[in-house]
Amino acid sequence: MTTYFAQIDSNNIVTDVRVVSAEYMAANPELYPGTWVQTYFDDPNKTYAGIGYTYDYATENFYAPIAPIEP
Repeated sequence: MTTYFAQIDSNNIVTDVRVVSAEYMAANPELYPGTWVQTYFDDPNKTYAGIGYTYDYATENFYAPIAPIEP
């Protein structure tokens, strides 16, 4: 089964996204330091993570960065 994981920093901002099984990550923790959360490519109720997206623990979902409003 193909699974997708996003690495988030201390501010819950996505810094990396990988296609890897949870079993492989668990067996090789030295390759995946930090905090990783699963993201879903084919779930219509979830947003697939991208670099710079924010992870919300309450909804277990990712949110795209908001572009600044130009005057």
